[in-house]
Amino acid sequence: MKPASFDYAVPRTVAEAVEALGASGRKAQVLAGGQSLILEMHLQRIRPDLVVDINRIPDLDHMSVEDGELRVGALIRHAAFERADAVPGPLGTLLSRAVVNIAHPPIRSRGTMAGSFGWAHPASEWCAIGVALDATVEVTGPAGARALAAGDYFLGPYRTARRPQELITAVRLPLLGEHTGVGFIEHRRTHFCFAQVAVAAALTVRDGVIGNARIGLVNSADRPLRARAAEQMLLGAEFGPLPTGRRLPGDHPFARAGRVAAQQDAAPVAEPYADAEYKRQAIAVLVGRTLCEAATDLRARLAAREGDHR
Repeated sequence: MKPASFDYAVPRTVAEAVEALGASGRKAQVLAGGQSLILEMHLQRIRPDLVVDINRIPDLDHMSVEDGELRVGALIRHAAFERADAVPGPLGTLLSRAVVNIAHPPIRSRGTMAGSFGWAHPASEWCAIGVALDATVEVTGPAGARALAAGDYFLGPYRTARRPQELITAVRLPLLGEHTGVGFIEHRRTHFCFAQVAVAAALTVRDGVIGNARIGLVNSADRPLRARAAEQMLLGAEFGPLPTGRRLPGDHPFARAGRVAAQQDAAPVAEPYADAEYKRQAIAVLVGRTLCEAATDLRARLAAREGDHR
């Protein structure tokens, strides 16, 4: 199929883009990477009157670290995060582990993190990481700029708190301290499928005790979730030795956190090849494994620091 006819605007500044989005009251879509938008337009599931191509706006093509946060401009491609050292500390490790699960290299070379936040697919890796880390979404509209907390931004599948006339200009993610370990594990039917379930985790340990835990759940509800009940039960747990073998003992804190996440935090939606009960089981297992990965990452990070100080 071919897209329905539409007008096309190529603004050179954020102000021009906002003016184009709000000028006529017509249905408008923003084009950055277009990896989801173009397909939907070809299938005519989306029929915009106007496409606003923001790729000529240089102010959006920057990534920087400011005041303890990573600020990702709206034109920064997924591929920018494939190297762990592209972003300082554990956050760079987490983003690099997540990004390889996004489609395949040609898609990653064009798609953007901000575009994922704009599209708001429940299976988006970036959106769940944003919710888990309390990211901030910067938007600019006719009334000026405002910042939206990721936890309040997602309203449901493809639905967000961004107004139609507003443009996402950046996503801000907090950097993670050196006493934090990270993990990301995804489960899907085939390499090119969306995630049936995925989990992002960050564990902060002080004096042998878990002082902070962040767990993001992908495709475990109608929007990205933070597993707050599972996080809460981990606080104060001793950071002891990890069990050997692939299966966690049922009484291990990470296994208990997995069950809590599956039963109390998640609200999985059935889909082909994965009913709700299957997803709950997958969530329980993946949360436990991802927490183990985060713990292993932290141990390696601390061992490296000790080696540096010898």
